[in-house]
Amino acid sequence: MSTATAAPGRWQFPGGSVEPPTGDGPLDEAALRHHAALELAEETGVEASELTRCLITHGEDGQVGVHYQAPPLPAALIHERYEALVAAETAHGRTPEFDRIVLVGSPAELPDLAGPQVAYLEPVLRWTSRRVGS
Repeated sequence: MSTATAAPGRWQFPGGSVEPPTGDGPLDEAALRHHAALELAEETGVEASELTRCLITHGEDGQVGVHYQAPPLPAALIHERYEALVAAETAHGRTPEFDRIVLVGSPAELPDLAGPQVAYLEPVLRWTSRRVGS
């Protein structure tokens, strides 16, 4: 659950806001994918360079979300990297952006999460569970 992001106290995927690049760099697919990989590493400790764009969502507040999917990794490895990130952040006197992570495989598991969720969570999970099942 997020404690220090744009949607504090809500279940959400790792992510962040993207500002237009400075200089001559374009805000294109490669830039968005790179930013998504940086956010994933920053918030979970998981490094992945092979991200696939999976879905674009539109929030009621006018926000547009570009969502990427990382290659599958063993659950134990994801938890290990997150715990290492938390230890490093804590050692430097910083609070991690997420107070915990939970691996959710389908929209059917969302009711098991206690607390509020961001609106895009269910559509992204629906998309990814269809892709995995196909």
